[in-house]
Amino acid sequence: MKHLGALNKYFWKYRIRLLGGILFVTLSNYFNVLSPQITGFVIDFVQRALHLPGYHAPDKQPQYDILVRTFTDKVQLQSYSVGSVVALCGITILLFALLRGFFLFLMRQTIIVMSRYIEFDQKNEVYRHYQMLDTSFYKTHSTGDLMNRITEDVSRVRMFTGPAIMYLVNLVAIISLSVFFMWRRDHELTLYVLAPLPILAITIYLVNNTINRKSEAIQESLSSLTTNAQESYSGIRVIKSFVQEKAMLGFFTRNSETYRKNAIGLAKVEAIYFPSITLLIGLSTLLTIMIGGIYAIRGGHDIGVNTIVEFVMYINMLTFPVSAIGLTASMIQRAAASQKRINEFLDTRSNITDPEKPVPLDLQGEVSFNKVDFTYAHTGIHALKDFTLNIRKGEKVAIVGRTGSGKTTLVQLLLRMVEPDQGTIKLDGQDIRNLSLRSIREQVSYVPQDVFLFSDTVENNIRFGAPHADRAQVVQAAKAASVDNEILGFAHQYDTMIGERGVTLSGGQKQRISIARALIREPKLVIFDDCLSAVDAKTEKAIIGHLDEFLRDRTALIITHRIFSLFRFDKIVVLEDGRIVEEGTHDSLLAMGGYYADLFARQQEQERSQPPVA
Repeated sequence: MKHLGALNKYFWKYRIRLLGGILFVTLSNYFNVLSPQITGFVIDFVQRALHLPGYHAPDKQPQYDILVRTFTDKVQLQSYSVGSVVALCGITILLFALLRGFFLFLMRQTIIVMSRYIEFDQKNEVYRHYQMLDTSFYKTHSTGDLMNRITEDVSRVRMFTGPAIMYLVNLVAIISLSVFFMWRRDHELTLYVLAPLPILAITIYLVNNTINRKSEAIQESLSSLTTNAQESYSGIRVIKSFVQEKAMLGFFTRNSETYRKNAIGLAKVEAIYFPSITLLIGLSTLLTIMIGGIYAIRGGHDIGVNTIVEFVMYINMLTFPVSAIGLTASMIQRAAASQKRINEFLDTRSNITDPEKPVPLDLQGEVSFNKVDFTYAHTGIHALKDFTLNIRKGEKVAIVGRTGSGKTTLVQLLLRMVEPDQGTIKLDGQDIRNLSLRSIREQVSYVPQDVFLFSDTVENNIRFGAPHADRAQVVQAAKAASVDNEILGFAHQYDTMIGERGVTLSGGQKQRISIARALIREPKLVIFDDCLSAVDAKTEKAIIGHLDEFLRDRTALIITHRIFSLFRFDKIVVLEDGRIVEEGTHDSLLAMGGYYADLFARQQEQERSQPPVA
């Protein structure tokens, strides 16, 4: 329960709705418990007026609510006929029912709407926190877990802030009011009537725990079933390519069978659960009629038919609130468990934060790495070792090396996705730790190695880099990335919808749209991380031609495992095992006859062995 204390800030924010909801629940139940008193009065009035056999006038008037007493006193002062009194009481009961319904409506408009507002705020808080966390967090948490916290966990918390609070307040209000008026009517009969209800509440609570466990098992098996289906749909081409349809169907069938067994097990428990509730409530009703009838026959306790009817109505009113004890307790338990998971996540702090007083930056494009060391904490891989590199404004620098040599780590460090263990990284002479994250990332364009496109139009994917850009700027960026002609060939051109993660496009098209997304920002510093691996030699030549023009006055850092002989680099840096092993121009590195020269020779041989493009 202590974990739910984190919700107090929301309850305080929406305190007017919460307090209003509590008031409306109380008023709704207040008018509800008046109906048995009106019913008891009219039964007594009819018996007395018609002189029915067996009727004994009570020694003292029942202690009805002040509103009911006011009504009954006025009725008795008038010379109404029996039919008129019955009709008048019926209209009054109907009026109370309408008032109860009206306040129930207001209750839902306050408490339930409040829970939706809290759900909205909490989802925004979680999503906002997602975006503040660094990349190391995402390496240790699965996407499914992150999605579950913002959907399933928040939804369970909403069931506490809305329905659970509503049921709890309703439970307290109806039980308090009903027991209060029953006790005023007859102490002893009240004790007899309420005797089975504690047993009912305990039974419901215990059985509800069983239902909870089975519900959890169903949720887990449903999650596995859904994940299985989702992966099958996403990987259908792989499944068909390896002819694994039968194997995947068998796997799905086993998961489906587990879900079926769990669901049937829960249905069996519920099949016993709900009739048992009805049975125990029925026992209370029978006790009321039996004991009340004995008292009425014997003429003791000042109990008549009207009292028995009142008590039966009160018992029926208590049926749902008492049966909801287990449901409410379950909601609270589930919400506490979910809020604990949310709290653990919200308490996680990013290892990379903005300085208290960030230095303003108008980036010109000068970059400096000074004795930078970095080791990945989760794998222990020493990615960079004593790395020093200076890039002047407007220079075009290529970082070449084998897979795992530390090329991409440079980008992660420069964009402050990760922090160096030692050394400093500077932009325009300013340590990046003194700059705000936003200012760095707004002024640096990055084309990642793993292209990610959104399920949106081609235009919006390109404009993602500059939300306020117009169509002309989008087209210009596409031309610079040599993808404009292919976009114009699409059915809806720039309004063509891209499938999930760009599945409807080729690898080369995705890479070039990603390049266009970076170029549209017109940055002073551009980083390309092996972004031409999926294009052919002809397209590569066209892209490099456009880039050469676009990057004329800009600093560019191009990370690649291939050599662009057509692109004029001011400096080429060769990485090996996290260290710079060669550095120089294209010609000087070829003259050295080292790793770069060997890589260039092998690349030339591969290009000669490839058939010419028709």
